[in-house]
Amino acid sequence: MRSHTVAAEGGSAGVVQDHDSLENHFVDTVAGGDWLCDQDVVDYFVSHATEEMIQLEHWGCPWNRKPDGDVNVRAFGGMKIERTWFAADKSGFHMLHTLFQTSTKYPSIERYDEYFATDLIMEDGRAQGVVAIEVKTGEPKVFLAKSVVLATGGSGRIFRFNTNGAIVTGDGHAMALRAGAPLRDMEFVQYHPTGLPGSGVLMTEGCRGEGGILLNKDGYRYLQDYGLGPETPVGQPKNKYMELGPRDKLSQAFWQEQRKGRTIDTPLGDVVHLDLRHLGEQKLMERLPLICSLAKNYLGVDPVHQPIPVRPAVHYTMGGVRADINCATDLAGLFAAGECAS
Repeated sequence: MRSHTVAAEGGSAGVVQDHDSLENHFVDTVAGGDWLCDQDVVDYFVSHATEEMIQLEHWGCPWNRKPDGDVNVRAFGGMKIERTWFAADKSGFHMLHTLFQTSTKYPSIERYDEYFATDLIMEDGRAQGVVAIEVKTGEPKVFLAKSVVLATGGSGRIFRFNTNGAIVTGDGHAMALRAGAPLRDMEFVQYHPTGLPGSGVLMTEGCRGEGGILLNKDGYRYLQDYGLGPETPVGQPKNKYMELGPRDKLSQAFWQEQRKGRTIDTPLGDVVHLDLRHLGEQKLMERLPLICSLAKNYLGVDPVHQPIPVRPAVHYTMGGVRADINCATDLAGLFAAGECAS
């Protein structure tokens, strides 16, 4: 499966705790989007998110559990209350494989693996299918359809520092634009504050949700200088502040530290340190096993004993093919979903 979802580490948000509410989720989401979100869409999303998480579980997604059997949730950036469902630090992997395995139960779903779509087929102002190239042979093939759903992801690979897979090259955006469908909000690109330099690998927000902290070259928790403080006890950051502020605020803080000469100069560029050492080996192995493996394999850093060098990297294309709340685009028969859409 050539989907970058398989590399997503963190999790997905849905209200599950008694002291949380859909209104809290709505407000956190709109505030995290600097009040630029389509609030009708946000309302629809938060109203349905939890039932979708439960549906994934019924299909076999192994969400982490508390000792009493309840679904475990942790904090992510911008949340006042923990509501991120997760499967260790391999959430995207488990979600994608759950969906794939479920799809194989339906004989009506016909799969064409290892094809690369290149253009939409348009006739009488309506999407009628796609042209695709078979990766193995290089031969083109025409797929006719009553409607087309673009779910091709974003375009993060056009940036030098990014966390995206090699396939995330904006092809859905290009196909839609060539066919006459407008794109929207393409100036909005999300930077994740903790990319692993030189690798294209993400150090999940779950690291900070578990209590990881960010330090500059002086070992100072610099985020408190940028409206994200005051400093809280190590390992217990308040959900709204410090390391769990919105991603854009943390990325901007890195840029400010870099301008002030307080980042760490390395052969892979300027970095700051993501420190997880105070969490202890047992917790790291239970909650962040993939992160430990990635840090060791790519940089030779053991997070149990050493801080991890990180820097902001492009993570998500906020804009995309203009679509309504039902994923319909401006072109008849053409739909767009996920990161491809806006």
